[in-house]
Amino acid sequence: MHLGRRLNYYRRILPAYLGRGNSHLTFWHDSPEMNPRCSPHQLGEYYQPFLEKADYAGPYDEEGIPLLDYQGRLGRQYNPIAIAQFGLGNFNAFCRTGEVERRQKFLAVAAWLVAHLETNRAGLRVWNHHFDWEYRSTLRAPWQSALAQGQGISVLVRAFSETRNAKYMEAAGSAFAAFKKETREGGMLHIDERGDVWLEEYIVAPPTHILNGFMWASWGIYDYWLATGDEDARHLFAAAVKTLKRNLDKYDVGFWSLYELAGTRLKMLASPFYHRLHIAQLGVLHKLTADDVFAGYAEQWSLYRKKFFNRNAALAYKSAFKLLYY
Repeated sequence: MHLGRRLNYYRRILPAYLGRGNSHLTFWHDSPEMNPRCSPHQLGEYYQPFLEKADYAGPYDEEGIPLLDYQGRLGRQYNPIAIAQFGLGNFNAFCRTGEVERRQKFLAVAAWLVAHLETNRAGLRVWNHHFDWEYRSTLRAPWQSALAQGQGISVLVRAFSETRNAKYMEAAGSAFAAFKKETREGGMLHIDERGDVWLEEYIVAPPTHILNGFMWASWGIYDYWLATGDEDARHLFAAAVKTLKRNLDKYDVGFWSLYELAGTRLKMLASPFYHRLHIAQLGVLHKLTADDVFAGYAEQWSLYRKKFFNRNAALAYKSAFKLLYY
């Protein structure tokens, strides 16, 4: 990483880890688990509970939309992924309690997503991040993400199911169109030399195939298929599942899971949080597909994290990677 980017990264990350107040990490680091109340056959509760995120301590804007505090020069920012997850958590809470306030928070997020769907240079409708982000090479604002696209769709199709207001489904359809185009065309897909279809959380060259973002994005495609019966969505979800099955072994280093497949000499292991998230996400994919490959990896990776040596080796390896590449 360039020296200037490295300094910006540490100015942002050190206060987040060492400071006493809220930071963006306060939102992201919940307890990742599969939602036992979700259904693979209908649009009900979202596949993870996100209940801790639904009770995010703030800050918020005047409309009740969460802001993340990235510390340093970035400060408070709208993050469409966090906003969608906050909405999905409140939708789950509303389904469980019937509380009107939870429904209002969920629909406030849906309205924000409709209002902030932007047209990119390729004429596709996307949710952008309007701040630069250090990811080895800096993502320059505005930048889009398949993860934001998928989770935004998951909010909107549930908002339509709850209200029957056509504006939500129209926005979901516009957002789904970006999944039909490759990243070189302004869309969300990368198709590799083997024909595997990837959903890219961070759109960089060469692609890095971040695992958690891929799986989360695929659920948005699945939800769009559940809501509409759209054959393109069904085929695309099937292609994503095929890609995951063919490549999960590459994310397994024998004692832990990888965060990404960037091709760096020292590989980027998942943090303890993301390793747990991978396990929960694989459990969800097993529920959606009934494919035992996902259950098998979920069980294997659960065993990894129970071993003291594995946890400490993963932490040391991850720390070395951060020092070398960030």
